[in-house]
Amino acid sequence: MTGRPRILVAPDKFKGSLTATQAAAAIGRGLARGCPGAEIVLLPVADGGDGTVDAAVAAGYERRHAVVSGPTGEPVEACFAVRGEHAVVEMAEASGLRRLPGGRPAPLTASTTGTGQLLLAALDSGARHLVLGVGGSASTDGGAGMVQALGARLLGASGEDLTPGGAALAGLHRIDVAGLDPRLGATDVVVAVDVDNPLVGPRGAAAVFGPQKGATPTQVAALDDALSRFATVVHRDLGVDMASTVGGGAAGGTAAGAVAFLGARLTSGITLVLETIGFADALPGTDLVITGEGSLDEQSLSGKAPIGVARAAAAAGVPVVALVGRLEVRPEELHAVGITHGRALLDLEPDPAAAQRGASALLVQLAAQVAADLPAIMMSRNSC
Repeated sequence: MTGRPRILVAPDKFKGSLTATQAAAAIGRGLARGCPGAEIVLLPVADGGDGTVDAAVAAGYERRHAVVSGPTGEPVEACFAVRGEHAVVEMAEASGLRRLPGGRPAPLTASTTGTGQLLLAALDSGARHLVLGVGGSASTDGGAGMVQALGARLLGASGEDLTPGGAALAGLHRIDVAGLDPRLGATDVVVAVDVDNPLVGPRGAAAVFGPQKGATPTQVAALDDALSRFATVVHRDLGVDMASTVGGGAAGGTAAGAVAFLGARLTSGITLVLETIGFADALPGTDLVITGEGSLDEQSLSGKAPIGVARAAAAAGVPVVALVGRLEVRPEELHAVGITHGRALLDLEPDPAAAQRGASALLVQLAAQVAADLPAIMMSRNSC
């Protein structure tokens, strides 16, 4: 076959081994080795959580830094991404589990204050379209710290400002939004959410995600009660029903807080990331898309990043190959979501620990094999 194929490389991270950017670079090296004439475009992706800022930077955004409060108040240096009036903020950068000092959970007192400070930094940069990725949070405060940092006041019985953390919301008596940053009124805020859990109840933020953040059963009950109090006061003072927000339980209820105080819209993480990085604009003229992640399994099929990539590419008539660490779905399931072929690092190195350690080199090797098979994969399309 003749011609110069254009290959778009859009993987998510290989958790524990490679960032999405590193994975894309490894795949690109393998493709260049196996098909030197190919035009290779690297566009790493994320699902709205960890890696979302990196994906934006890889797509041309500028990385910015700000010193903000970590989940327990210690200063941390966090980054966000800006391009013109658009900014991408990653909650995990400021208020994530990985920001907990010594990794010690603080389920009752961890706060989203730093996330609000990052949003302020983005506003100060001139952004008026904010994308907030909320995966990996350490807090269950309903976004209370976030909105306090943005100027809202959450007041106790004596008119005092509430202390940080979800547990403090049990003492909430009144909300004052007069000081909320006025720029938010002219700002579009979109939150990347990939769960449909409500704020409170047996499927709520505290019950489902609290234990992952170190909460005991007693603490889960206390946090759920506190979030219920938050929702009650918000409904009374702001006229917004936080408790009924589908997906509002994401990130310890931060999603519900963003809707209530910032007028945010909630949308699928991978859909939002693909829009942000201009994935659809990169598809015309593309002959093949390669995506991937650490493990492609039944959970992935519910909407993880590679599936979003595959569906978008398939809708444009572009074939998709998935290169993954572990492949645990049947070929017919791959075909149903738009993936033509799937290959795994474990096919080359059956020892999972060794495959994880050598993920970059194995991914180069796997991509080179794909390049060699391009004529068969692309069939009637031009290849090398």
